[in-house]
Amino acid sequence: MSLKEQITEDMKTAMRAKDSERLGTIRLLLAAVKQKEVDERIDVDDATLVGIVDKLIKQRKDSISQFTAAGRMDLADKETAELKVLEVYLPQRLSEAEIKAEVAAIVTELGAKGPADMGKVMGAVKGKLAGKADMGLVSAAVKAALAG
Repeated sequence: MSLKEQITEDMKTAMRAKDSERLGTIRLLLAAVKQKEVDERIDVDDATLVGIVDKLIKQRKDSISQFTAAGRMDLADKETAELKVLEVYLPQRLSEAEIKAEVAAIVTELGAKGPADMGKVMGAVKGKLAGKADMGLVSAAVKAALAG
């Protein structure tokens, strides 16, 4: 079963259970998938879908920090609930040590020497680790590997 089919089944389950919060989040995810399919005239595969989920999670985390800073805990709690629903659809993430090992291997493979090679290294790393790791941690690991 593809990830998209799994999400559709989860939506049906949430409808039957009358779980309106979960249903709303899943519908939001499916709307983002549909938007991507229409805009780019493609059928979304699992890798692309993970990218969409990743983007939505990043938006939720940004919103949570903004709402918390503004003292709007009601909205922060709503975003946190959505975040938990979305995280279910991500594959197991690499640990920080695994990310550093992958980045070090790619830096060695490309023969990157310093910060000037950041773009080249990030391009290769994104291709290999997209959907498997938090790109914020990946970026930090690349900076650290190229700095010293």
